[in-house]
Amino acid sequence: MPEGRILIVEDEHIVAMGIKRMLKSLGYTLAGVASSGEDAISKTESTFPDLVLMDIMLKGDINGIEAAKEIKTRFDVPVVYLTACSESKIVEHAWKTGPLGYIVKPFDERDLQKGIDVALRRHRMEKHELEKGSGYAEKYFEKPEKTIEKCEQESRRLPGSVECTKRLRNLK
Repeated sequence: MPEGRILIVEDEHIVAMGIKRMLKSLGYTLAGVASSGEDAISKTESTFPDLVLMDIMLKGDINGIEAAKEIKTRFDVPVVYLTACSESKIVEHAWKTGPLGYIVKPFDERDLQKGIDVALRRHRMEKHELEKGSGYAEKYFEKPEKTIEKCEQESRRLPGSVECTKRLRNLK
């Protein structure tokens, strides 16, 4: 059974219900359905989904691109655009928000599943890499005394590296 709580953001009720049916058929958990950018941000905050399927062209003051940008910034929830829009300027603007996918309407269950799976895996990998990098930083920079000690040991073996030790001591 696929993992993932999905929030659908679609302002056309019939299309949203079709997507909802597909997601259930594929075994995903529905986090909710939003019909505007404002509603998408609010529901993301209250349900914290694993992924947002976002239509670009939404009714209301906030379009899908602006909502996606806000969701990514505030909640670090990945977004996959679902749209019939193919206008190059809009598509280019959408890509600048860093979505993890772009599915063009009309699509079938297989297209939807592939898009969701790729986005969820990519997001997990990015988080894992970030955590791994964070662990590296903590290992070497949270304990400057260890780094200084290692640098002092190296300076005994490498001519001209005494300067490294002096600079590190000034950081304390």
